[in-house]
Amino acid sequence: MQAALEELDEDDQCYDFRRERLTVHRVHLYFLQYEYTPTADDTDITLVAQLSMDRLQMLEAICKHWEGPISLALYMSDAEAQQFLRYAQASEVLKNRKNVGYHIVYKEGQFYPVNLVRNVALKNANTPYVFLTDVDFLPMYGLYDYLRKSVVQLDMDHTKKALVVPAFETLRYRLSFPKSKAELLSMLDMGTLYTFRYHVWPKGHAPTNYAEWRTATTPYKVEWEPDFEPYVVVRRDCPEYDQRFVGFGWNKVSHIMELDAQV
Repeated sequence: MQAALEELDEDDQCYDFRRERLTVHRVHLYFLQYEYTPTADDTDITLVAQLSMDRLQMLEAICKHWEGPISLALYMSDAEAQQFLRYAQASEVLKNRKNVGYHIVYKEGQFYPVNLVRNVALKNANTPYVFLTDVDFLPMYGLYDYLRKSVVQLDMDHTKKALVVPAFETLRYRLSFPKSKAELLSMLDMGTLYTFRYHVWPKGHAPTNYAEWRTATTPYKVEWEPDFEPYVVVRRDCPEYDQRFVGFGWNKVSHIMELDAQV
């Protein structure tokens, strides 16, 4: 480690980033009790996400929306990990869910090692498939069962496919969650919902082809385009995230590009 640090050039404009790659993080896997019983049909899907302390409030909602297994990596200081422990112990929702694996990656260095944290969550999923998502994203009710049926329908066990889950957002603080596609379409038409990142980065989800989605009743094929960063279901043996990406930007885009390149 010391020898590698000494080889770095402090005048290099990328010095801080190269140094970050040498940072070693302590990791505490299965920070809380975890129980998982594999399904008999090999279609099970783990929701995979990463978060920090400022997103703790999302955990209860995600658990209510997704009844399947979950693998979460949390980037925290030692003190924050203890705060999280108290939070989880005080929550009836979290206490009653044993199929959620919480993995603490302890803070070190000056950057947020987002892809390293994502990889901890990905590598500790115990199901044949993973749903790679963000902690801010609430799955529709029933999505877990729907995706498991889609895995069979599209023969994902024997083909390299990724299921793209269309994403939407609201600019409102409070919103009643749509309970059906018809309700969601109505909210889109009224302007209370938007296709995800429509106002700031439409290229990130444009290839999802929302115009096709509006009338589709079965899965349809989409093509990768530069800057595409959808939420996807893939086999667990998919490529890991490139850990050279730290902080904000391009970390997920690069992973989707890699998935497409391997098809």
